[in-house]
Amino acid sequence: MGLIDTHTHLDSFARRGDLPAVLTRAQAAGLEAMVTIGTDADDWTLYRDLAAAQPGTIHYTVGLHPCSVDEKWAERFAGLEDFWVPAGVAGSGGCAARPKPVALGEVGLDRFHLPQDDPAAAERIFGWQREAFAAGLGLAKRLGCPVVVHSRGAYPECLAMIDQSGVEWGKVVFHCFTDGAAEMEELTRRGGRGSFTGIITYKSAGAVREAALAQGLDRFMLETDAPYLTPVPHRGKPNEPAYLRHTAEYCAGLFGVSLARLEEITTANARRFYSL
Repeated sequence: MGLIDTHTHLDSFARRGDLPAVLTRAQAAGLEAMVTIGTDADDWTLYRDLAAAQPGTIHYTVGLHPCSVDEKWAERFAGLEDFWVPAGVAGSGGCAARPKPVALGEVGLDRFHLPQDDPAAAERIFGWQREAFAAGLGLAKRLGCPVVVHSRGAYPECLAMIDQSGVEWGKVVFHCFTDGAAEMEELTRRGGRGSFTGIITYKSAGAVREAALAQGLDRFMLETDAPYLTPVPHRGKPNEPAYLRHTAEYCAGLFGVSLARLEEITTANARRFYSL
C-alpha cells in the first residue's frame, strides 16, 4: 500500500509540461494516488482531463477558492454542477470518459488575503466569500459529496456556516489544518476532520502537531498542498507530491507508529473519505 496526497494542485506542473516527471517522482516516493484540487474555472476541465488520462492515479475536485471570489463569482460557480453530469447527457458535451469529481472544493473563507488598507473593500469581498461558500455548501448537500474547506482567519465563521448548511459533518475536511487542539476538538466533536501539510514538520508548528494528536490517527489524512508548504528537509523549494513522503515519515514518528502503519491508516482514511 502506498501514500495518497489528498490535496495538491497540479495545474502549474501540467501547464509547464513538468507533470510526467512529477508523477514519476511521486511513484518512486511511494505514492499510489493524489487528489488535485480545483480553485477556479480555469483548472476544472484541465483536472477532469488529467483524471481521465490517469485513472486511479489522479482524482480531482472542483470548487471556487475564496481568494478566487469576486463580484462575478456566481457566473463561474454556475458551471460547477455540470461536472457531476454523466457522459452523454444533454449539455455534457457527450464525452465518453468523464470522471466525476471526488469532492466539491476547495471552498471556504479567507480573511488573511483581504486588503488590509481598505476595510470597506475587505468587508465587501468577505461578503462575496460568504455568499460563494454558502452556495458551495448548498450544492454539496444536494449532491451528497464530500467538501474540502479552506479556512484562514475565519474558523468560527466556517464552523457556523457548515452547521447552518445541513451538510453532513462526516463529509467535511478542513484542509491544511493550522488551528490548535481546541479547534480540532470542536471539529471532531461535530464529526469533521482536518488534513495536514508539510507545516507539521516546521519547528514553529507546535500547535499544529497538538491538533494532529488531538484528532488522532483514526481520522488523519496527509496532503502536500503543492506547490506550496514544502516540508522539511526541502522547505524553501517548490513543493510536489513526492515530498509527501517526508511529511509521512515525520508523522509516523509523531504518532509513534511505523511508516508502513501510517501509510495503511492514512490511505484507508483517504479512500474512505473520497470514495476512491
